[in-house]
Amino acid sequence: MSLGLLAGSALLAPLTATGPAVAAADPYTVTALKVTVRAGDRTCAVDADVYRPAGADAAHPAPAVLTTNGFGGNKADGSTDALAKALATRGYVALAYSGLGFGRTGCPISLDDPRIDGRAAGALVDLLAGTRTADDGTRIDYVTEDGPGDPRVGMIGGSYGGAVQLATAAVDHRIDALVPLITWNDLAYSLAPDNAGRTRGAGRPLPGAYKWQWTGGFFLIGESQGLLHPHLDPSRAGGAGCLHFVARACDAKRLLDSGSYPAARTREVLAYLRSVSPVSYLSSVKAPTLLVQGEDDTLFNLNEAAATYRTLTAQGTPAKMIWQSWGHSGGMKKPAPGELSLSRGNLDTSYVGRRILAWFDRYLHRRTATATGPAFAYYRDWATASPYAASAVFPAGGSRRLYLSGDGTLVGTRREVVRGSREYRNRRTPTSHSESSLTGLLGLPDAAPYDAGGTYLDWTSKPVAGGPVDVVGAPRVTLKVSSPQAERAQRSPDAADKLVLFVKLYDLAPDGGKTLVHRLVAPARVPDVTRRFTVELPALVHRYAPGHRLRLVLAASDDAYAGNRGVKPVTVGASPSDAGVLELPVVRGVLR
Repeated sequence: MSLGLLAGSALLAPLTATGPAVAAADPYTVTALKVTVRAGDRTCAVDADVYRPAGADAAHPAPAVLTTNGFGGNKADGSTDALAKALATRGYVALAYSGLGFGRTGCPISLDDPRIDGRAAGALVDLLAGTRTADDGTRIDYVTEDGPGDPRVGMIGGSYGGAVQLATAAVDHRIDALVPLITWNDLAYSLAPDNAGRTRGAGRPLPGAYKWQWTGGFFLIGESQGLLHPHLDPSRAGGAGCLHFVARACDAKRLLDSGSYPAARTREVLAYLRSVSPVSYLSSVKAPTLLVQGEDDTLFNLNEAAATYRTLTAQGTPAKMIWQSWGHSGGMKKPAPGELSLSRGNLDTSYVGRRILAWFDRYLHRRTATATGPAFAYYRDWATASPYAASAVFPAGGSRRLYLSGDGTLVGTRREVVRGSREYRNRRTPTSHSESSLTGLLGLPDAAPYDAGGTYLDWTSKPVAGGPVDVVGAPRVTLKVSSPQAERAQRSPDAADKLVLFVKLYDLAPDGGKTLVHRLVAPARVPDVTRRFTVELPALVHRYAPGHRLRLVLAASDDAYAGNRGVKPVTVGASPSDAGVLELPVVRGVLR
C-alpha cells in the first residue's frame, strides 16, 4: 500500500537539524536510472531516481538516504517522491527506488526478504559508493564516505518501505541510520495474530485468527501489478500459482485461506513468514534506528514496534521510538493537523519530521551535539497545544489492576468480586464487527463497532472520578474459561480446532455512546482451555475522561478475522479467590 506519512507539531526546538545550504531556486537535480541487481535466484532491473542536491560533487560530498515505496506504490508515488524531495532540499543525496515487484522494477514480490530485497538494496548502496555503475554507465562520486566502498547512507520509508530497511541493515552493515515507519516485527503475527500467551513480543508457535481482509487486500494489490504496469520484464513472474509473488508467499496465503493448520505444513509456513520478518534477524541490525509506529493501525499495531524496540535496545543497538497518531487505518489519508504528512514532506514543521531530521543529522552528518529527543514519545489526541508526551523509559508509567467480577463489573480489589458465572457462544457466522480494512484504506466511514447479544461477555468499571485516566501501553487480561466442546476439540492435532476469542476495550461516555478505541482487537487462540491464560491487547494511548467508564469485552467472533470452527459455548466464572485480572498501563489517574 502506498503511504502518506504524518507526524505531529514540534515539542523541542533543539531538534531542528541544519543541513548544508542549497540554492533556493534550484535545490537539486533528478536523474532516472536503471540498476541491474541480483535478487535471490533472479537478476532484475531496479527503477530509481537520484536526487542530487545543488553543490554536491566529488570535492563537496553529501550523505545519502535511500527511500522506497509502501506496498503497491513506486518511486514516484506521493510519499516516496515527496520524502526524496524534502531530503534533497536539505542537502542529502536521495535515492528513491521502486521496490522489487512494484512500478517498473523487476522480480516478483518477496515480502522484504533480507536475502532478496535486502541484498538488492545493498546493490544500490554499492551505486552510492561509486563501486557499481547504473546500466547506462552513470557513476555516483558525490556521496560522503566512511571508507573505501562505504558511503554514509541512511534509509527511510513506511510500511513495506519500513521493513526493507531492517532487512537491508541486517545484511549490509554499511547502513548508518534507519527510520522505519509503521512496519511489522513478525508477519506471522501481523496476518494471523494470536495474542494469547504473548509476553512482550510478537510471535507464537501457532497461527491465531487469520486477518483475512487485510491479507486478501494486499494479495489483490500485488497480483494486479501486471494490469497497472503491463510492460514488465519476465523477471516479474511469480510461481506456484502466483502471478507476481514468490512461490513461498503464495503458499503461505493458501494455507491461511484454508482455515486448516496441519502441524508440519504450519510450522513450515510460519518459519517462512518469520524468516522475512525483523523478528528473525534483528540480532544482525546494528544501525541506529528511530522507530515510528501509528496508534491508529489495525494492521501493524504498536506492539510490533515495541517488540522491535525491546530487542534492539537489549542488544545495545541505539534505538528510540515514537508512537504517532496515524497508521494504516482511516487516519492515514487525512493526518491530524500538525502531524507529519509524507505526501507533503513537512519534515520541518511536524514533531516527527523534526525528530527524523535530527536523527539523520546526528548519525549521517555525525553532529554529536544534535539532540535526538526522548527514548519514547507518544501522541495524545486530547492535548491539542502540545500533543506529544516524552518519557525517558519504555514503558512509561505504572500498572493498575482491575478484577472481573461475576456480576459483569470491573472492581478495584478481590474482596469486591461477586461470585457468579456467565456464558456466551459463537454462531456459525461472525456476530461482531470491529472494522473493515477496505474502508480504512480508502479513508471512508466504517460501520460502528457492535457485538450481537449472547455472543459476548462484558465487564464495566465505575465512572472515572477525580481526574482523567490516561492509558499508555498494552493492557493484559488473565482469565480462565470453561468450554467442554473446546476442550474436546483442542485434542485434535489441527491447531484450527482450538478455541478462538476476541478481547477489546471500549470507552463508554456518560451519554451512552461507546467507542472501540482505535478499533483495536486482540484475537486469541486459547492454548489450553483447562488452564488460565493471558491475552496481551494491542497497545493504545487513550484518555478516559471523568464520567467515562471502561468496558472490557470478550467476544466470540469478529468479521475482520477468521474464527472458530463449530459452535463452542464458553463460560467465565468468578469468585473473590479466583477472578480474571485486567492490568492497565496507566500514566495518570486512578480507576476504582
